[in-house]
Amino acid sequence: MLFGEIINVALGAIRTNKLRSFLTMLGIVIGVAAVITMVALGTGAQKAVQDQIEALGTNLLSVYAGQSMHRGIARADRVSLTTDDATALARDAQGLTAVIPELRRSQQVEYGSRNINVNIMGTVPEFVPVNNYEVATGRMFTAGDASTRKRVAVLGYAVPEMLDANGAAMIGQQIMIRGIPFEIIGVLDEKGSTSSWFNPDEQILVPLQTAQHRIFGSDRVNSITVQVGHPDSLAVAMIEIERVLRREHALAPGKDNDFQIRNRAEFLATFEETTQAFTFLLGGIAAVSLLVGGIGIMNIMLVSVTERTREIGVRKAMGATRHNIMMQFLVEALVLCMLGGVLGIMVGSSGAVALSELANWNTFVSPGAILLAFAFSAAVGVFFGLWPARRAAALDPIEALRYE
Repeated sequence: MLFGEIINVALGAIRTNKLRSFLTMLGIVIGVAAVITMVALGTGAQKAVQDQIEALGTNLLSVYAGQSMHRGIARADRVSLTTDDATALARDAQGLTAVIPELRRSQQVEYGSRNINVNIMGTVPEFVPVNNYEVATGRMFTAGDASTRKRVAVLGYAVPEMLDANGAAMIGQQIMIRGIPFEIIGVLDEKGSTSSWFNPDEQILVPLQTAQHRIFGSDRVNSITVQVGHPDSLAVAMIEIERVLRREHALAPGKDNDFQIRNRAEFLATFEETTQAFTFLLGGIAAVSLLVGGIGIMNIMLVSVTERTREIGVRKAMGATRHNIMMQFLVEALVLCMLGGVLGIMVGSSGAVALSELANWNTFVSPGAILLAFAFSAAVGVFFGLWPARRAAALDPIEALRYE
């Protein structure tokens, strides 16, 4: 038998039993659709986290105050960072393109009859470009505003909504922070939350000197954000920061640091590993459905071999070889699985789009996931169709002709 004839015979057998063929494919359809949807969910989550972390800046380092140590034991008094530390870093550390001191505390904010509690961030004008923020309405405060300790404020994207107000209409109006009036001069564009404990859109920016002297009464800062020219220079920059701060804090050689330096690129790597493992887990669970569908294929093909024993005997009597018979049943299983794979890809892709549109979940259907699911469905057809095909090919033609 020619290969084309083998395919025609296999397709004819499938068309003869349309309902059974469809029900047989259903397991593959469900399995492939589950794989596509689950991988789309995992990949979408990974891409969303990656975009958010990269939006914050992967060439940034954050410096935080640590515990003062004595003979390897943390003492009760906590060391603080000051604006002098930030000034020393900007002056003496090599390879830094920006140094941003940050003083953040939660405070009561009043606007008209509304009252909310949000983070007040005292910082410098460079905070916005360094952290990849955009001013949606109005302007950012300037170095002149900071040096004169002006009471001006830039609202995070979510703050006007929290106050039941329109951001653009709030420009030029006053907002009360800890009972002190501040003029609203700008509203930031949406940034998006990167964690459950901090939303960068729910904060208000004020000049650092204003925050220190008019709101908090302290020259301390919570953290210092440092921008490096290139992500490849982060390791060198960390050494420079450590050198300068150890000198500023008068730490003797061998004494532990009383500050912490954190690399945001490490957060990105950690999130990517976590979401990648999550994607593999979801894909693995969905792949079980494909295996179940493959077992269904094998079961139906075994039944088909039994039903068509006499037909197999006739084909062998007319000159069909073991290879011809084996290829016929193997092609049937392969076609069933590949058709199921195509339908499953369509269903899974539609499901991922529906989850994105209706449930606002982050999904991403990658071509790689589609090819992988399709190839896996074909592999299932070959693997689970091989035994029934071998069994059909091994039938004795005389015994097969006698079969009723």
